[in-house]
Amino acid sequence: MIQPISHKKKTFGYIIKYRKKFGVNFLTPKELSHQVGFIKHKSKHLIKPHKHYKNIRRIEYTSEVLIILNGKLRVDFYDNKKKYLFSKIIKKNDIIILNSGGHGFKVLKTVEMIEVKQGPYNIKTDKKVFNSIDDKFVKIK
Repeated sequence: MIQPISHKKKTFGYIIKYRKKFGVNFLTPKELSHQVGFIKHKSKHLIKPHKHYKNIRRIEYTSEVLIILNGKLRVDFYDNKKKYLFSKIIKKNDIIILNSGGHGFKVLKTVEMIEVKQGPYNIKTDKKVFNSIDDKFVKIK
């Protein structure tokens, strides 16, 4: 299941909760800059050798994918003017794609996660840090 994270008709990202079914199952819309899939095959299944073609793609913003291995994380969403909008809670086995606006995190239960983003990544030109909200103003949506 893929759940869009939207506010006023703008999509900030997606939360993915997947079922572990057999085969190749891509979970994201085809137009996203990150394509996330879950693959499950039985023993001795053969995936034929293949290669990928060189394709030039235009990346307009840095997006990221978080795969929660363990724990619980609150994700706070902000608009492009750094105004807090709402929060979402993600936990073990959830995947979140963040592709618009601002975001911050609070670890609610010790978390282990994998982060994937486009590269090469330059912390000076790809990221702007700003102040987060006070916990008492959090709105879980």
